[in-house]
Amino acid sequence: MQGTRAIRTLVEKALYIKRLTPDIENSINSELTRLGYIDDVDFEALELLMAEMDAGRIQLVSNP
Repeated sequence: MQGTRAIRTLVEKALYIKRLTPDIENSINSELTRLGYIDDVDFEALELLMAEMDAGRIQLVSNP
């Protein structure tokens, strides 16, 4: 997944399905590696995802 805001799009998907799957997590990590930095919009999206996980509203799953 290339282009701007790819991380935000992946976070939106996780929020929508209320799960952080290995595919989504790996895609986020790949984008971070590819970009070599994180912009404010993607950073805020990741902060939201972590807050939702901490609150128990998003599950970390090993298989979808």
